[in-house]
Amino acid sequence: MSHSRKEPWQRKGAGSKEEELFVNLARTVEALSRKTAELLKGFELTGAQYNTLRILRGAGENGLICGEISDRLITKDSDITRLLDRLETRGLVTRERNPNDRRHVITKITESGLELLAEIDEPMTDLHRRQLGHLGDNLIEQLNALLILARSAVG
Repeated sequence: MSHSRKEPWQRKGAGSKEEELFVNLARTVEALSRKTAELLKGFELTGAQYNTLRILRGAGENGLICGEISDRLITKDSDITRLLDRLETRGLVTRERNPNDRRHVITKITESGLELLAEIDEPMTDLHRRQLGHLGDNLIEQLNALLILARSAVG
């Protein structure tokens, strides 16, 4: 099955196939992200804040130090400290010095943070299903594998 339908932004001789793919990926991310940002705005969160809360939920009761959170973020935030300050001000995370290494501050998600994520989980899952569910399981698995393969060459 051919999926080579041209979009308005594509023009003959506009660059390599790789460049066309890059632009297509960027446009897709932008389109998908816009709806996600709209959903999160209703919960007074940015994408980076939401991503941080999900990372901390996954870390469990041990929490993570700032550098570990930063390494796991989807979009790198140069000011992770300010991001954590905002979440802490809202009572969604706590920070405390590591008793074993006073140089490190451990960030943990609070019960309020977990409750907020629980509120967001279903609407976010529904949004992703509306955005991508029409592809079907097989194409979703293939696309995921191709994207992982593409990223592996970038490091």
